[in-house]
Amino acid sequence: MAVKRIEGTIDVVTAARQRLLNVFSNGVPVYLSFSAGKDSLCLVHLVYELIRAGKIDPKLLVALFIDEEAIYDSMEQMALRWRKRLIAVGAQFRWYCLPVKQSSVLHYLQSTESWITWEPGKEDCWVRQPPPFAIMRSPYLEYPGQMNYQEFCQTIARDGIQIVGLRGAESIQRAEFLSRVALGKGGITGRNCQYPIYDWRDRDVWLYIKEHNLDFPDAYIHLYQVGVPKRQLRLCNFFGSEGIAGLRWIAETDPQLWQQVEKREPNAYLTLLYWDSEMFKRRTRKRRELEGDEPLKDYKAECKRMIFTESAKFFGIESMKHVHSAYRAFYVRNSGVMTQEHFRIMHDAILAGDPKLRSLRALYTTVYKEYADVSRADSSRKGGETV
Repeated sequence: MAVKRIEGTIDVVTAARQRLLNVFSNGVPVYLSFSAGKDSLCLVHLVYELIRAGKIDPKLLVALFIDEEAIYDSMEQMALRWRKRLIAVGAQFRWYCLPVKQSSVLHYLQSTESWITWEPGKEDCWVRQPPPFAIMRSPYLEYPGQMNYQEFCQTIARDGIQIVGLRGAESIQRAEFLSRVALGKGGITGRNCQYPIYDWRDRDVWLYIKEHNLDFPDAYIHLYQVGVPKRQLRLCNFFGSEGIAGLRWIAETDPQLWQQVEKREPNAYLTLLYWDSEMFKRRTRKRRELEGDEPLKDYKAECKRMIFTESAKFFGIESMKHVHSAYRAFYVRNSGVMTQEHFRIMHDAILAGDPKLRSLRALYTTVYKEYADVSRADSSRKGGETV
């Protein structure tokens, strides 16, 4: 769907504070999703400062930290510090170490696209041990690994309002999601969720951290030192499509953590060997130089083969049925206006796996934007000729 951006009349920090005041004014529990990443740090600090200023009731606040097991030590230390701060002002901080389902690009190679954090029976290879105060079981969770953490948070927050540090500037997919939320079409994570910093850009986040002298995980510094651009500095599930880029740097920045990750996930080494390939939806200039000129490929025919003729090979597992249906419908409806470059993107996405349909949503936006641009240009030329 189209995303329309409108300039506001106040700065994003003032707007975020006003949104938070509106959320807490309802008098219902407010569940803050905390990840210890830069965005949630800004969000929790905004809430913390409003509590200290006496503008919101700390008894309404419940911070939810879903420990993903495979996280940097500096993220764990950051969570510990904020747990102490929030408890000190009278709020709750729930630290969950539960067997929830996480997406995994690496597990797609084994005919599945997920792994289970804190999986029972695999205690000897857990990346970390949970803290002694962690919540290890919940009546709201379907065991084992039948829910992802978003569904779990939505379930436990159904008696109140959930606030999440999600931003539209992170990706076109998130911008589109926020647009659907604004139209009341947000899905399971949009029913009682609010996104107070949805309009913040990367520079707004880092500027807020600088101006308020906030401490943040050292992992950001380490990733920046090895060449990760500021826009791509994200600390999240190591094995998911968004966090897999950071996995290949762990061996260099944190050798001890890498040993634990390899023990937990034997396929982790694949990111070191095949990062610059279709396996991870990569096609860089360096790779093209190493491979030389490749023969021209009819990507439209390749996509047709993968979706229709050999669908069992690429979408054979039960959990990928919805992905197959989405790609098939997209091909049928849009193949007439798609270019070879569009089909190449679709080909690589199918080959790498797209369990959350993020690549397909991005492709949808690309195809329709380019089609609209071409249509406007044609209309302009015809109008000129008529005059």
